[in-house]
Amino acid sequence: MDKGRIRHVVAVGSGKGGVGKSSVTALLASELRRRGLEVGILDADITGPSIPKLYGMTGPLADRGEGIEPAVSRTGISVVSSQFMVEDEQTPVIWRGPLVTRLITQFFGGVNWGALDYLLLDMPPGTSDVPLTVFQTIPIDGMLFVLTPQDLAALIVKKAMNMARDLHVPLLGLVDNMAWLECPHCRERIELFGTSRVESIGREYGIPVLGRLPVVPAISALADAGKIEDHVAPELGAFTDAFVRAVDSATKGAVRVL
Repeated sequence: MDKGRIRHVVAVGSGKGGVGKSSVTALLASELRRRGLEVGILDADITGPSIPKLYGMTGPLADRGEGIEPAVSRTGISVVSSQFMVEDEQTPVIWRGPLVTRLITQFFGGVNWGALDYLLLDMPPGTSDVPLTVFQTIPIDGMLFVLTPQDLAALIVKKAMNMARDLHVPLLGLVDNMAWLECPHCRERIELFGTSRVESIGREYGIPVLGRLPVVPAISALADAGKIEDHVAPELGAFTDAFVRAVDSATKGAVRVL
């Protein structure tokens, strides 16, 4: 693949905070990278960035004349995030909407991403400035929607799905996050947050359920240590297989040039 080409650009979002969008993005990117693919993450949650913490990465970013150079994780995942623009991870980014949306477009078009198989956009909660900017200015191939089993999560993810559909963004599929917890003693599956609505939502919108991921305490420990790339699980592998098939089906192998 020639430098400056990105095969697939996919947004990962939900509309709701707290459902694990960033964790799902990071886990998916890590599994894709384990398969030898070139992967980047654009952390589009400008005011609440999480990706650098999950990977144990720090800034600042550099510009060597060919655009902003992304930071690179331990396993080779390219990342840009507003977190790299502040000296302390607890420093807030207090910006109005126009500055936030301008940075999103700069992160996409002004970064020397090089040759990537997948660029994943970790979307913020809500259905306002940032999603609108992404949908209208970045040529994304589709969007993956993350939800948890609660009714409230289902209600809000539908708002995000309706927004994407209204703006002609392909709905690639759903992933049910924190779907169950396995008892460490008897191995019984416990539906910690109740019965999932993911199958009924998939039928309502005519899109597939690409994966169901459990609550795994070890993931939290790895994320806190900046080592989320170390997590491997059968459910993650099956989800990644389904994701790749969904993207290939939506794009027919198209390649874009930045």
